[in-house]
Amino acid sequence: MRLLKNVFVCTLLLFVTSAVFAQTRAQRILNELNNPNSKYVIVAAHRGDWRNFPENSLEGYESAIRMGVDIVEIDVRRTADGELIICHDATINRTTSGKGRVDELTLKQIRKCCLRAGHGIKMKRYKVPTLDEVLDLCKDRILINIDKGYDYYDEIMPKLIKRNMVNQVIIKSKVQPEDVIKKYASYKENMLYMPIIDYTKKKWSEASPLFDSYLKGNCPLVAYEICWNGTMPNVGKVFKKVLDSKAHLWVNTMWASLCGGDDNAFEDDRAIYGNEDAVYGPLLEMGATMFQTDRPAMLIGYLEGKGRHTLR
Repeated sequence: MRLLKNVFVCTLLLFVTSAVFAQTRAQRILNELNNPNSKYVIVAAHRGDWRNFPENSLEGYESAIRMGVDIVEIDVRRTADGELIICHDATINRTTSGKGRVDELTLKQIRKCCLRAGHGIKMKRYKVPTLDEVLDLCKDRILINIDKGYDYYDEIMPKLIKRNMVNQVIIKSKVQPEDVIKKYASYKENMLYMPIIDYTKKKWSEASPLFDSYLKGNCPLVAYEICWNGTMPNVGKVFKKVLDSKAHLWVNTMWASLCGGDDNAFEDDRAIYGNEDAVYGPLLEMGATMFQTDRPAMLIGYLEGKGRHTLR
């Protein structure tokens, strides 16, 4: 009898273990995102690993995946012939060897250009990727955050449904919550949603109504992205409202105006030379669980040392 019991327990453990390992890495990240008791901190690479590869390039996304990043942030634009590509700016002037507005150029014309590296050098082997290519690269491996791209929601959704990737993508915007609810009603399943509450270009009195409308409304969302500079007082109270709503708190540590302003910035470049705790530590204490960064390797190393970036 005891032998049979031991065999049953071993079989059950083997089944559970197999089920865990059968999950894709993207699903395991999603599990942490959906677990209200998780202490895991999610790291998003801003435009991929652009310090080592051109921004918004397939190679930069691949590098971020291998680095252990949880989310790659991308920007979607539509070409003159209706193709969805990845490009942050309205033009290709800064990021490629070419010139012109994305919406006035065809995909073929854009593909003739090469991407530029972070120091402006033309890199002939790197081309502007399409959204389809990025989705195929990231499927099951990592979550995706679409920053610029909410206007193309109806064009993006069929691509995600085809690949069974709808829950692998977080899309964000500054639209009113009722607009999101109306949009979501058109589909059986939707991308995860995150509103951007931007205090960097608006006064407190102008930004607060949008924040309050989301807090009071019924819009389904996974997190709030809070951007602030020195003009926003009581940042801790804003963070607490996010946490009390049971949503994740997303912060951007790329540059000062997004995370405290010049006089009190929690930015990546202040975290170098062993100063990580002074920058990332206070944000963790205030409840931030999602960080968008320009230095993902450094942030991951810091979080691993704190036991906050071990994926189960």
